[in-house]
Amino acid sequence: MTADLSALQERLGYEFQNLDLLRLALTHPSAVHEQAGVSQHNQRLEFLGDAVLQLILTRELFLQYPTVNEGPLTKARAHLVNRRTLAELGQRLELGGYLVLSRGEDTSGGRERPSTLADAFEAVLGAVFLDGGFPAASEIVLRQFQDMFQGQGVIPHLDNPKGELQEMLQSKSPDPPRYQIESVTGPDHDRLFECAVFHDGVELGRGRGKSKKTAEGEAALAALTRLRASQAPVENQTG
Repeated sequence: MTADLSALQERLGYEFQNLDLLRLALTHPSAVHEQAGVSQHNQRLEFLGDAVLQLILTRELFLQYPTVNEGPLTKARAHLVNRRTLAELGQRLELGGYLVLSRGEDTSGGRERPSTLADAFEAVLGAVFLDGGFPAASEIVLRQFQDMFQGQGVIPHLDNPKGELQEMLQSKSPDPPRYQIESVTGPDHDRLFECAVFHDGVELGRGRGKSKKTAEGEAALAALTRLRASQAPVENQTG
């Protein structure tokens, strides 16, 4: 386990003084009910990590976009910390392989479950904050999110992401983006829509929301983020 944690710390770019904090961050609640000697799990650290993450990204957005008002900054932060993004970051760090799970949770695919990976990422961040303070946590967050910040000289017009996406795409092609509802889940009074946006037959992004309009807007935001990231290296080279 020590060697494994060393590899994880190397990927994080941070060495813990107290490895018990990292072990706790990787302990899923299901393990408490099954494994002897396990009495604590990572939900408290997840709670802390969520707050730390929000503060670090709020500070970065505040500094990077000094002329942008509160509304768009709030939406930008919400887009950055959505569960899908956090799950992808957890997957990139290979957190699933380190999780302490119950047998049932393990055999049912818990190590790959997006919600579990997102929770573990926040818990690890909370552990880093307790172990090394705000500077250590900030360094890790900004490193993990650097691709989302690089190349974005102007914050997206988040009040109208569908309009901005259409404008961006139609500068290269006359065809507009096409939105498609992929699934609708939940009871009638609390439905959740998942939408994908396509252009020239290629899926550019997905989003979820309590209405079709919200889901389409989130899909457009995901597409804008992806397109900006793919254009950033070209822009940097020409600049």
